[in-house]
Amino acid sequence: MEDELQLAMADLDEEKTLLLVKIRINAGYTPMEIVESCRRGIEVVGTKYSDSHYYLSDLIMSEEIFKEVMQILEPHIPVDDSNKGFTIIMGTIEGDIHDLGKNIIIYLLRSLGFQVYDLGVDVTPERFVQAVNETQASILGISVLLSFCVGSIKKVVDLLIEVGLRDKVKVIVGGYPVNREVKEFTGADFCANDLTEAIKIYRQILEEKGRGSVSSE
Repeated sequence: MEDELQLAMADLDEEKTLLLVKIRINAGYTPMEIVESCRRGIEVVGTKYSDSHYYLSDLIMSEEIFKEVMQILEPHIPVDDSNKGFTIIMGTIEGDIHDLGKNIIIYLLRSLGFQVYDLGVDVTPERFVQAVNETQASILGISVLLSFCVGSIKKVVDLLIEVGLRDKVKVIVGGYPVNREVKEFTGADFCANDLTEAIKIYRQILEEKGRGSVSSE
């Protein structure tokens, strides 16, 4: 069965997308379920752009529509004040300027009460490590869309080991090409290319840190 919200997002139908979001909220859908449908629609937009069926302006339009979606959803996302003591660093790895997936995750994490530092895109391994050292963050989230940039994520982990910070921070890698092989190659603790799974991992890490131990998947 086709997802009507995903199709509306993929067609850049702003009015229909926002209407369907409101309908789904009233029907009892969770904000995460709604965001996931929108994310899949945005992926279609990205594919159409890559195939030259959409233009850069269409990519920008999809981001603007999603921002409006999040404005509607924000009051319906429960805030957990217990998360405020944890710091998360996020950024897109060096050589990659894609940030939509990262921005979605950051928006959701902040809505859930987490303190998130966004380093932006095209972030060097050295800058990631510097940020971990400066903020004493519990989690480092690295986003990647381009497969050839995966090697730079390994450099981040290697640098964390070199400066003695590796045991103090959990590294999560997320993005379209991410899988178990990427996790093992880079030395990351966790990997995810699904919004729901990513949020679950962030929560798991912080819950287990509170108990004094965290086991990687």
